[in-house]
Amino acid sequence: MRRTIGFFFFVYLIGGFAQPPYAQTAPDDAEVAAYRGLLATVAGGKLGDVKRLIAGGADLNATDGHGRTPLMIAGYRRDLAAARLLIKAGADLNRLDVQRYDLITIAAVADHVEMVKLAIASGGNPRLMTSPYDGTALIAASHLGHVAVVQALIDGGAKLDHVNNLNWTALIESIVLGDGGQRHVACLRALVKAGANVNLADGNGVTPLGLARGAGYTEMVRILEAAGARQ
Repeated sequence: MRRTIGFFFFVYLIGGFAQPPYAQTAPDDAEVAAYRGLLATVAGGKLGDVKRLIAGGADLNATDGHGRTPLMIAGYRRDLAAARLLIKAGADLNRLDVQRYDLITIAAVADHVEMVKLAIASGGNPRLMTSPYDGTALIAASHLGHVAVVQALIDGGAKLDHVNNLNWTALIESIVLGDGGQRHVACLRALVKAGANVNLADGNGVTPLGLARGAGYTEMVRILEAAGARQ
């Protein structure tokens, strides 16, 4: 089972999260240098100019070549002040870029819980299907072991049992793409406590309990067994 999990992790990295075009792609220096208008002011952290351009009727949802909006740029920059200004002015919280990432998923991957909470409280949808994997922000955060973000998404109403196109849920990803350590255990525990289906198997018919046992993740096994998980 360890070999199976390792193989899927390798495929996931080569074909997925760790490399373009499947990974989230923050704007590079050349792209930022070419920005104009609101994209440029947000990327440059010029809050006064952001206010001025918004007041002047700038396009709040202008996009760059990757479909990133000023609000997404604020997400990549972890700039809560700019994000608040854009959201208050009416920027689209649920817009997807060309890779199908939204602000919430961008913030979830960045482990920026304050941005995640701001987006949800302002009307962002934590249940959106995002990424080339037909996943969700919750799946991404669980994969990465971002415990506070996972809890914020759960509290915000994220779908607990969404299955992506790898046939994995957030709970499964906390196992197969986690390291069995404290952070991933905490993510799994939060998902179980929230009511995630502990018996929803992967595409090969292997249950979360089977995956955790095969990986030797004893604490995850204990949590799953206590929740009534079956092999």
